[in-house]
Amino acid sequence: MTKDAVSFTVAGVRRGFFAAQVLAPGVTLYAMVFGVLASERGMSWLQALLMSAAVYSGSAQLAALQGWTATAAVTPVIVTILVMNARYVLYGAAIQPWLVGLPRHQSWGSLFFLGDGSWAMAMREYDTGYRDAGYVFGSGVAMFVPWIGGTLVGHLLAGNVPNPAAFGLDFMLVAFAAAIGMVLWRGKSDLWLVAAAGLVALVLHRLLPGAWYIVGAGVAGGLMGAWRHGR
Repeated sequence: MTKDAVSFTVAGVRRGFFAAQVLAPGVTLYAMVFGVLASERGMSWLQALLMSAAVYSGSAQLAALQGWTATAAVTPVIVTILVMNARYVLYGAAIQPWLVGLPRHQSWGSLFFLGDGSWAMAMREYDTGYRDAGYVFGSGVAMFVPWIGGTLVGHLLAGNVPNPAAFGLDFMLVAFAAAIGMVLWRGKSDLWLVAAAGLVALVLHRLLPGAWYIVGAGVAGGLMGAWRHGR
């Protein structure tokens, strides 16, 4: 087995699952916010659960809620989700070394449960030299379970939270993204990536409608990172 060969073991799954528990409380709270807002938008608890299970993306789900009504058209909701989740194309490309050579059921299963937090943890673990891809799957499942549970709890408690913004719950998306950024922070050299992503996001936010600034920021940061790494 070569130095960079990847395996997939129960030990790796267990390691990823327990390592990700540090993020589980935040994921649960984030999911509860979605559950509360979904209830306010008229979603049933089953609809909210199905969206959390199928989409599994807080940013995309919260964005989709903005246009959700009892008679909401399906196409705009789907387009919104696809645009917001375009970053997973970059995630998938970045995490490819983890999954090379694995059977389809292991690689596809790992990708299905991949989230922002588990991706960040997996990339950091890969940089340290760890090569058990069970870690990717385990950390993803550790994020998925509280996401589903939190959605249900939030929906059931919605009547007791009349104004989520009054408690700062609408800030959860920003806070969660900032926490992921801190996990991946490697020093002053990352300021170039942050500056490129921030500048492009600001320009696109002013020039284009919708959430294209998120996609553009991700692409800009990725290109800057590739350029800096290749120098």
